[in-house]
Amino acid sequence: MKYQEHINTKQAFVFGLDDVLYPQKDYQLQVYYLFAQFIEYGEQIDAQQIIQFMNETYMEDGGDDIFAKTAAKFALPEKYIVNFDLLQQNAKLPLKLLLFAPVLDFLKEINAAGKPIFLWVEGDPVQQLNKIRQMEWNGLEKSLIVYFSAETGTFEQTLDMLIMKHDLKRKEVLVIGKKLYDSVDKFEFLAVDQL
Repeated sequence: MKYQEHINTKQAFVFGLDDVLYPQKDYQLQVYYLFAQFIEYGEQIDAQQIIQFMNETYMEDGGDDIFAKTAAKFALPEKYIVNFDLLQQNAKLPLKLLLFAPVLDFLKEINAAGKPIFLWVEGDPVQQLNKIRQMEWNGLEKSLIVYFSAETGTFEQTLDMLIMKHDLKRKEVLVIGKKLYDSVDKFEFLAVDQL
């Protein structure tokens, strides 16, 4: 009942994905684990050393250029970038991705109220769909309507399309995300850390 005020005043809810529904690092660190296991098999380099390096690098600097940094550190052939990129897109994770507990509670209450839940997903659609499929949704996956920015355009364009397609008004939509969008004055925004 914690979220009843939002549920009573809004008719639709738009969520981001990475670091909004779940911690993105949970995906990345599992991908790094799988990649390190692959390299250990192919190059006989200790997977634990690779995992430790990739995890520390990700936590300190983020995921940008992590393959290049890892390849330089362990003298990996450049050919492995193909395997790394494929794992980034299609990895079958050892563990399900778990939603942040407050987000899960909010989603359950929205679903119980019978109101639509939209996901607006930025980034590579193949990779993002892979993440969505590997989340522990607790039965909520049937209630989601997913839009990919690669197909729908900017956030503003997607929001306009969503409002028209689902016969909504801007004031009836609550956006839950990690960052503010340019059109923040045109809709109500709730930062995920406020849940």
